[in-house]
Amino acid sequence: MSQVYPRVALIGLGLIASSMFWAMKRRGVAGHVTGYARSAQTRDTARRIGLCDTVCDSAAEAVRDADLVVLCVPVGAMGVVAAEIGPHLKPGCTVTDVGSVKKTVIEAVAPHLPEGVQFVPGHPLAGTEHSGPESGFASLFDNRWCLLVPVEGTDPQAVETLTTYWQALGANVEVMDAEHHDLVLAVTSHTPHLIAYTMVGVADDLRRVTDSEVIKYSAAGFRDFTRIAASDPTMWRDVFLNNKEATLEILGRFTEELFALQRAIRTGDGDHLHAYFTRTRAIRRGIIEAGQDTDAPDFGRAKTER
Repeated sequence: MSQVYPRVALIGLGLIASSMFWAMKRRGVAGHVTGYARSAQTRDTARRIGLCDTVCDSAAEAVRDADLVVLCVPVGAMGVVAAEIGPHLKPGCTVTDVGSVKKTVIEAVAPHLPEGVQFVPGHPLAGTEHSGPESGFASLFDNRWCLLVPVEGTDPQAVETLTTYWQALGANVEVMDAEHHDLVLAVTSHTPHLIAYTMVGVADDLRRVTDSEVIKYSAAGFRDFTRIAASDPTMWRDVFLNNKEATLEILGRFTEELFALQRAIRTGDGDHLHAYFTRTRAIRRGIIEAGQDTDAPDFGRAKTER
């Protein structure tokens, strides 16, 4: 793979940035990669594991002369970071991000970017429940989707180059508008996470079931909920505060569906339950057929010896 950008700057050095770096190195996508994290401890860790060609002690230093700048910080911090780096961006460079909300990120970041800088917000639909610089790996984006949400007036060439970049990292790319992106993610990610956090919270409240029993007897359903609910609290706080409308709309729909299922259980309506589970099972099968998960037993989890 030939080089897409001579210089790339990663601002924030968690799971996504770390995986981007290793994926870039795997394919020779960037000439030189700089990185910056607010925490000195994170910067020290990055230097120790060889994450980035140069780890800088300020965001301004990291973005200097960069052809691509990737904001890998929580959604709520995007505006502050954009204000910090704005004066130091070289003309013609592209700024993107990896946040899972787009409308409020665009509103927070765009005003701080100087004329001549291309802003192409993005969102790789990939991740694990782990966070931090040591959790990244090169294949994270393989056959996953990255959604690009160009702002009005963006140079099409900048979008094309960023598309090539993400494809080189292993991702499939699609362009979408911000409002639709936020609704799609409210359905596929944000609301499921909120429900997972809630279910784990409910188990914690059921004093008739002891903590040790919840942990000891966690069967598939609760175990999988806890995996989702292990995600980074700061990131998810910011997601819900910045995608209110879409999340509340989908939560309303979820509540309606839940009431209908409650009624079916209460009245013994087995036909309704069977039809509902059949329809939703087909959606799950579609996810596997699209290559976004595995149909291996136990969701493909490796068996571990006790």
